[in-house]
Amino acid sequence: MAAFFMYRLSGQEYRTLISTAKFLMLMMLSLSTCLPALTQATTTENDSPVAQVRDHRSWEYGPFVNFGNGIGGNRSKYWFFAAGGQIGKVLTPPIHAGILSGQFELGANILPFWQAYTPAAGDRTFEFQGQTYTYPFGGGTFTGASITPVIFRWNFLTHSQRIQPWFQGAGGLIYTTHKFPPDILVPKGNPGGTSVWNFSPQGGVGIHYFTRPKRSIDFGVNAVHISSASLGDRNPGVNALWQIQLGYTYWK
Repeated sequence: MAAFFMYRLSGQEYRTLISTAKFLMLMMLSLSTCLPALTQATTTENDSPVAQVRDHRSWEYGPFVNFGNGIGGNRSKYWFFAAGGQIGKVLTPPIHAGILSGQFELGANILPFWQAYTPAAGDRTFEFQGQTYTYPFGGGTFTGASITPVIFRWNFLTHSQRIQPWFQGAGGLIYTTHKFPPDILVPKGNPGGTSVWNFSPQGGVGIHYFTRPKRSIDFGVNAVHISSASLGDRNPGVNALWQIQLGYTYWK
C-alpha cells in the first residue's frame, strides 16, 4: 500500500494532482451546499428508499461501466473504457457534522474488462542535447483488468426520498497484457519501458438515484492517477480526469 505514495512525482504530475484535488474539493463542497435542498422530503421516512438503506446499514452490489479521457499533453488522446461489478457495506449510523453529516461505507470493485485506447504505434522523433533521435514508440489498444480492494465512501445524510449523494477515495491496481502506458519500444526480454502493473489512486463524487426500494441507478465522476510507482524502468504516468461511472445497484 505504501507504494502508492512513495514514488517521486514529476513537476507536471504534481501540478495535475493538485488541480485534481482542487476539483474534487469543489465538487464535494458543491454537493454539501446542495444538501439542504435535498432534505425537503415529501413522504415519511418509512416510505423513503434512501432512509431504508440508511437505517438498515445495507449492503450494496451491482454492475457498472467507466468511460474516461486522459489529460495533459498527448494524454488527452487517451481514452478508457471498463466494465465490472462493485460491492459495499454501510458501516456506521449517521454521524452528525453539519452539512457534512453522513455515514461511512467500505467497498471494493473488480473490472475484468479494462481497455485504454491510445494513438497508434509508430516512429517518434526526440531531441536531446541538440541531437535528434528516432525511436519506435508503442501505442494502440491496451487490454487488461483492474481491482480496487479498498473504497472509502462517505454517504451524505439527506432526507430526500430518492437521491443519495456521496464522496469517495480509493486505491486500485491495474494489470495490462502489454506494458502501459506506451513508451519507447524495447526488444522482448530486455530491460526498459514501462510496466504491466500500475496503481490507480482515485477520488470522486456521485449519487444513487433510487427508482424503487432497494434499487438505484448510479452516476459518478472520478479522477484517477495511473502510475507504476516505478515498477518499470520508466514511469510517465497517466491522469484520467472526468472518468464517468454509470451503474445499477441492488441493496440488501
